Amino acid sequence: MRRLTAILLLLLLAVAPARALEPQELLPDPALEARARALSAQLRCLVCQNQSIDDSDAPLARDLRSLIREHLQKGESDSQIMDYVVERYGDFVLLKPRLSAQTLVLWGTPFIVLVVAAGMLLLRRRGQSAAPERPLSEAERQALKKALE
Repeated sequence: MRRLTAILLLLLLAVAPARALEPQELLPDPALEARARALSAQLRCLVCQNQSIDDSDAPLARDLRSLIREHLQKGESDSQIMDYVVERYGDFVLLKPRLSAQTLVLWGTPFIVLVVAAGMLLLRRRGQSAAPERPLSEAERQALKKALE
């Protein structure tokens, strides 16, 4: 049992995302560093595409993390920094896209699919229950009796 627990623990450690932040990137002010980490967790690595820049070790992700820290040290707000990065790299850089005219289809598609699927299920169910059961005719009874013998 202990062996199994140790193996599972090692597997979990191997699968857990490694933080790609390098020591020289850390800001001396813990409050600014916490803000930088929070912002980095919201931005997509443009190389990896399925990781935040906080988790990625790609050179572009490292550059974006440095850019965020530079803007924080200049005294910019989180929204100013996010707006700057989005202006520079586009909405794709956001892990959670903003609701806008361009992303309306992206946000609306799951709901549209659910409504269409529910409508199709209701129509199908209504179509199945609408057909009344009718008794077998004499010829059908004779055919059934013959088939069962």
